[in-house]
Amino acid sequence: MLIRLIAALALVFPPLAASAATEDRPPNVVVIFTDDQGYADVGVFGAEGFETPQLDRMAAEGRTFTNFYAAQAVCSASRAALLTGCYPNRIGIIGALGPGAKTGLNSNEVTMAEMLKPLGYATAIFGKWHLGDDPQFLPTRHGFDEYFGLPYSNDMWPNHPTAGDRYPPLPLIEGEEVIALNPDQRNLTTWYTERAVSFIERNQDQPFFLYVPHSMPHVPLFVSDKFEGKSEQGLYGDVIMEIDWSVGQILDTLRRLDLSENTLVVFTSDNGPWLSYGNHAGSAGPLREGKGTTFDGGQREPTIAWWPGRVPAGTSTDEPAMTIDLLPTIAAQTGASLPDHPIDGLDISPLLLGEPDAQSPHDALYFYWGRELQAVRSGPWKLHLPHEFRSLEGQGGSHGQPAPYIMRSIGLALFNLDDDLGESTDVKADHPEVVERLQALVDRARADLGDSSTQQQGSGVRPPGRL
Repeated sequence: MLIRLIAALALVFPPLAASAATEDRPPNVVVIFTDDQGYADVGVFGAEGFETPQLDRMAAEGRTFTNFYAAQAVCSASRAALLTGCYPNRIGIIGALGPGAKTGLNSNEVTMAEMLKPLGYATAIFGKWHLGDDPQFLPTRHGFDEYFGLPYSNDMWPNHPTAGDRYPPLPLIEGEEVIALNPDQRNLTTWYTERAVSFIERNQDQPFFLYVPHSMPHVPLFVSDKFEGKSEQGLYGDVIMEIDWSVGQILDTLRRLDLSENTLVVFTSDNGPWLSYGNHAGSAGPLREGKGTTFDGGQREPTIAWWPGRVPAGTSTDEPAMTIDLLPTIAAQTGASLPDHPIDGLDISPLLLGEPDAQSPHDALYFYWGRELQAVRSGPWKLHLPHEFRSLEGQGGSHGQPAPYIMRSIGLALFNLDDDLGESTDVKADHPEVVERLQALVDRARADLGDSSTQQQGSGVRPPGRL
C-alpha cells in the first residue's frame, strides 16, 4: 500500500528541473526532527483524520524508510544520538534532562554541526535543543552559528498538568540570551519556520546545515490561527498539519532558490507517540506500544529523505537503519571527516541513494531504555530480553490530561518483524539458533555499552559534560 501510494504521487509531482548547484560545492543538509510524532502520523505512513500533502509530496519526490529507528524512546537521549552518531549510552546522555540539569552534551563529543564547520558550512538550529540548558551546553558551544528555540521540552513549565510546581518559567533563547519567558507556544512552529526560511535565504551562496527540531507535537499542544480547527482529528491533527506546512515552506524555499539538487533533507521524529495523553497523542499504527518503550511503537519513526537527482523519487526501503547513521552518511556525502573517537552509526549511503540490492550495514541495532538493554534487532528478527515496560489499560487521557500508566512485563521473546509488525507472536521456540546468535550480540553490547540489568558498566562508555 505505502509503495503504491508513493509511486502514484510521483506521477502527480514529477522530478524537478536541474538546479544551479555547482560541482565544487558540498551539498546543503537539512534535518527536520519532530517531537513525539507517531509512525502513522504522516499520510504515506497511514495517517487518518488529517492530511500531510507536503510530506506526501516529499515522499513522492524522495524515499521513505519504513524501518528507521530513533536511538532511544525519550527526548534528550534521542537527540544526543542524532547529532553525534552514537548510542546515547555511549556518551552518557540518558532520559530527558530537566531545567538546571547538572549534565549535558560533553564538549569532547562532535556534533553534525562541528563536523561540517571545517568545510565552510553555515550552521543553525531553530527549535528544541534538550542537551543541557547551562550556557556551556547550549548549541552555540557545539558548532551552531545560530540558535533560536526552547532549551528543553515545552511541558517543562509551570503549566504542566501534573508537575507544574517542579518547573521554573519556560525560557525562549536566542543565541545564549533568554529573550522571553513562557512564550506564546501557538507561535513556535511559525517562528521556527520563518527562521529556517530566512537562514536558507541568507546562506544560499555557501553550504549550510540547518537543524529544525520542532517542539511539537509534544504536549502541551499549540497551533497557530492558520491551522486551528482544520483537522477532523482535532488539535493533534491541526498541529501535524502545521508541521506539514512548515516542511513545505522549507522545501519551497529550496526550490525557489534553485538549491533542490544540492540539498539533502531528512524528516524524522525523536520517538513514538506519548500514548498516555490520548487524543493529544499520535498513533503508532500497527506497531506495539509508544514513547518510553523499546517496542517498535516507541522507536520506529516515519522517515523521508529528499534530494532531487540523487535520492530516487517515489521509492522506499525496508532495510533497518537508525538516527545514529545520519552523521556518518552525511560525512560520506559531504566529504567531512568523521570524529576521531568511536561512533556507532554506519554509512547508509547505498540505502539513501537507492543502490540496487543495498542492505543495512548493521549486524544489529540495540534498544535501551535508560541504561537497561531491553532488545536487539538483526535483520527481521527482534529479541526482547526480560524487562518491565509501561503501558495503558484504556485509550489514554484527554484534552491535555494524561492517564496513568501501569507496568507490564515481557520475558525472553523473539519476533519476526517481517511477519509480525505488532510484536505479538513469540517464535523463540521455533528458532533457537536465532536466539543464540542474538544473545551473543547482546553480550557484545553489554561489554561495550553496559547494562543496568546485569550491573555492567561498559568499556566504551564516555562521560557526559558536567557542571
